Amino acid sequence: QVQLVETGGGLVQPGGSLRLSCAASGFTSDWYAIGWFRQAPGKEREGVSCIASTDGSTYYLDSVKGRFTITRDNAKNTVYLQMNSLKPEDTAVYHCAASSNCRSFEEELIRVALYGDEGPRKHWGQGTQVTVSS
Repeated sequence: QVQLVETGGGLVQPGGSLRLSCAASGFTSDWYAIGWFRQAPGKEREGVSCIASTDGSTYYLDSVKGRFTITRDNAKNTVYLQMNSLKPEDTAVYHCAASSNCRSFEEELIRVALYGDEGPRKHWGQGTQVTVSS
């Protein structure tokens, strides 16, 4: 059974840092791309970052480039999202998701939003809350 568990969220002041972890079980995470997406109240889900399985290529949402870093530790079956210089607009529930590649990760977010496709949700974690506030 595929399971992804996110940890590391919390309350942090603007300019602070957090490191989120996504621990995978039930499958070998290095065979999959792992992405992070977030959802704030009243807003659509948005893909934040993704790391490919093949060559470790990384992708970032423009608004987090230079502040967030995604890495993976295959020995621990875990993917991390280091978030620095956090801003109030980063406040959201952050989820990790497994997908065949990073393009599919983005496409699956769209399919779920537009068509209610439940399939991708089977490979999503429950999320961890990140709140950036003074």
